[in-house]
Amino acid sequence: MTDVRADNGDTARSLAASVLGGLDELTDGLVSVIGDQNPGYRLVDVVPRDDLWHSCHDNLRRVLQLIGHAGDAEDFYDAARATGRRRAEQQLPLDDVLRSFRLGGRLVWQALTDQARATGEVNNEAMLDLATRVWEVVDAISAQVAQAYHAAERSLVRADEQRRASLWEGLLQGRAADAGFAYEAGRTLRLPISGRYVVVAAAGPGDADAGFAEPLGSALEDLGSPSAWQSRADVLVGLVALPGRDVAGVVAAVGSVLAVPAGVSLVVDGLAAVHAAYRQAVLAMRTVPPGRSEVVCLAERLPEALLLSSPELTDSLLQNWLRGLLDLGGDERGLLLETLSTWVGTGGSATRSAQILHCHRNTVLNRIHRIEGLIEQRLTGGDLSLELALVVRALPFLPPPRVP
Repeated sequence: MTDVRADNGDTARSLAASVLGGLDELTDGLVSVIGDQNPGYRLVDVVPRDDLWHSCHDNLRRVLQLIGHAGDAEDFYDAARATGRRRAEQQLPLDDVLRSFRLGGRLVWQALTDQARATGEVNNEAMLDLATRVWEVVDAISAQVAQAYHAAERSLVRADEQRRASLWEGLLQGRAADAGFAYEAGRTLRLPISGRYVVVAAAGPGDADAGFAEPLGSALEDLGSPSAWQSRADVLVGLVALPGRDVAGVVAAVGSVLAVPAGVSLVVDGLAAVHAAYRQAVLAMRTVPPGRSEVVCLAERLPEALLLSSPELTDSLLQNWLRGLLDLGGDERGLLLETLSTWVGTGGSATRSAQILHCHRNTVLNRIHRIEGLIEQRLTGGDLSLELALVVRALPFLPPPRVP
């Protein structure tokens, strides 16, 4: 039995060596077969004919060498790996690549059987062993192609993600003032360079942006507003094109997908202004009071945004107006601050405040007199000041009461 196997191995080596002598003709045949029987190459049209010929030539040579080789095969996979990497870079579907290797296997088998018939000295058992060997080699080569293809594909995805992230950083830092950068960013993100834009900043999703980007994009696409999304630290950033001025529609679409605090910038002109819109969107997001999840427009939160933009002045304003009220315990402090906010919101109407607070108007007046004593400011008998209106706007952002 050992002698028979050795003889069969000698037969495989002999036939493979003979076929290798006509490698160029065999390569021409495989290129022709691929053109006829693997339409993916024609439809995608990303592999130049010269590239295809040399790839077929190198891989056929390695297949025939492996058929006649009985030792370690590692050194014979270089052509397969190179082909896998190159086809991934060319974005030819892997199924089409592997189909070509199967066609090559059939062509090699046909060439080997033709050579066997020409010699007339090969028996059936040797040919059965040879058939097994041919398809073992084709399977092993194909596995190497697929492995190299997937590795290159992952590398390309990482490179694309890094490039996309770099473009986003450039946009948010103002680099789109350069026309060349703006063109590249618009082409990559599939957005127009000019036209009206808003930026959306949403808190919380972070690295989960992949789960939100698709539904956000779909919801905005329904409005006719193409968008692009990127995770940046703990903020999900969206760039939304506005063919019209439907900012309210953007707010509704984002709110239908996200249940987190989010801010929408003012409308800006073109990619060159995106960096300013990003700062506006983050500021708008910060105006959402703690514990609440809503989507807000900066245009509707300008007083709050101004207060948050200058924390030192805001703190001074609060201290000047609220003084002793801020030193109260939690329950009384909360009750009086709610009453003050309602009082200012109703323009100093005890009746309307009582309706909102669900208490008697005299109770409202008693609380207001209590507040007046604490802050040493009159809240009745005249117009309420602009400063007091700003103080009320800042109340949601007050720190919690100090624990004694």
